[in-house]
Order: sequence, then structure tokens, then C-alpha cells
Amino acid sequence: MNGSIDEPAGGAVVSRFAPSPTGALHLGHAFSAVRAHDLVRAGGGRFLLRIEDIDPGRVREAHVEGILADLAWLGLAWDGPVLRQSQRLPVYADALDRLRAMGLLYACFCTRAEIAASVAAPHGPVPLYPGTCRALPDDPARRAAVPHAWRIDMAAAAARAGPLAWHDAAAGAVAARPDLLGDVVLARKDAPASYHLAVTVDDAAQEVTDVVRGIDLFESTHAHRLLQALLGLPTPRYHHHPLIAGPDGRRLAKRDGAPALAALRAAGADPVALLADLRGRAIGFDRANA
Repeated sequence: MNGSIDEPAGGAVVSRFAPSPTGALHLGHAFSAVRAHDLVRAGGGRFLLRIEDIDPGRVREAHVEGILADLAWLGLAWDGPVLRQSQRLPVYADALDRLRAMGLLYACFCTRAEIAASVAAPHGPVPLYPGTCRALPDDPARRAAVPHAWRIDMAAAAARAGPLAWHDAAAGAVAARPDLLGDVVLARKDAPASYHLAVTVDDAAQEVTDVVRGIDLFESTHAHRLLQALLGLPTPRYHHHPLIAGPDGRRLAKRDGAPALAALRAAGADPVALLADLRGRAIGFDRANA
């Protein structure tokens, strides 16, 4: 393997909108959906909808119904059937088995509190895992009795893959630095696959050529590029866009009670005007980054 950018094969552009049904969609979600939709419609491509519903503690079916209703209200039609991650658990298990057979995964029994307490100087909002369980011998009996996650040995995985790169529409060629994320979780204690693993596998399965998502996921792409190399999957082009902020200057987020599209619908907002506003913001962002 080398550091070249393995761009998707030629043909129609395929992108997707992949929300998690853990809350109602807000303007930030709509902005990302519109950008992905318009990117492919401009070239006669395909716009896909994927529901990332493998977080059993937070997923609600009512939110799935709300997502479909919000997109229909905005006039954003998707192509083909909706893919739901909850129906693809065996696929993620197979990917985990392949990585485990390479000797790149290890069971982690640490709690979040233990990890936070063991890190003197956290990196960013989430402290990097210090590798507490990395050197533990595999103990099937303990794994059967104690809840655990599966982490990737990032140093070993990066050494196996060699130098890698990926392409972002704004940043250009980017050298992959999966070490920036540490030994990320690929299967959680309470979920059969993490975001990193599921999104990588699903983008390849859906033949996504262009991933449109917020700049907050830029660093995650380093890990996704590594997983693509290890699993022999193609690398899409990436379009990380700025995030929409609220009146307080903070990015819109479900946990902070960002105004929901459903509330705008109920209040009689004009979806055509809303789409025009979102597209105007996109043009402004793109000009600023040109």
C-alpha cells in the first residue's frame, strides 16, 4: 500500500445523507442534506438516504419517521430504498472478524470515567485512550462475563497499511494521520459497531463516490481512510463543510435544543424559502473557502 489517493472509479456521482435517529433534524442537518443532494443532482447522480440506527439506547422510531417527513417537506427526494444500519449487523461483524484475524483488535474493559481519570492532559473534548488494555492477554472467559468494547491498535494498523492520503474538496490532498485519534473503538459495549466502522463499510457498500458532511468530522476521516486500506475498500472524495451556528455563535446540536425542522413545519415555514437560504449560505461558504 502507498500514500496515493485511491479515487473512486469514473461514472455518476453518488452521495448520501446519513442521519442518526436520536433526535429531530435541525437546520444543520438540512444544510448538509441539501449540499449532498445538490452535488449529485447537478451531475445527474444518485442521492441516497441511510439511517444510522445502531445506538439502541438513543434511537427512536419516531425520529426515523420525522426524518422522512422533514426531507419530504424540503423536497429532497432520495434514490432507491432507505438503508438501515440495524439490518446490516452481520456485515459489521464480518469486518470486525477480518480486522481481528489481522491481529489489530483488542478487547477494552475500561469505563469512560476510568479513561478520563487516567489521562492527565486530554486532547480536545474527548481524551485519547491511553492504551490501558492493549497489552492484556486475550481472555475469552473474561470477555464472556464482562462488558467490553473492541479497539483497534492504531500504531500496528497504521504500520500495516503504510502511508495513506485522501482528498477533501476544500483542503485538497490530505496525508492520513489516524494516530491523531488514538486506538478508536470499532465495536462498543452497547452497540455492535461504532460510527467509524459502520460508516466506512456502508459508504463502500453503497458505492458512495462523494461524502458530504460537517467539518467536525474531518479528523474522523483519518481513521476511515485507514479502515478502507485495511479492508480493501475504495476511498470516496470528501466534502467537509462549515457548520451552521446559532445566535449564540455555537454550532447547532441536538443536545443543545437546536430548532427542529418539525417545529418550523408546524409553524408554517416556507420550505422553498428555507432551501433558498441554505443554498445561499452554501454559496457564501464556498466563496470564502475559494
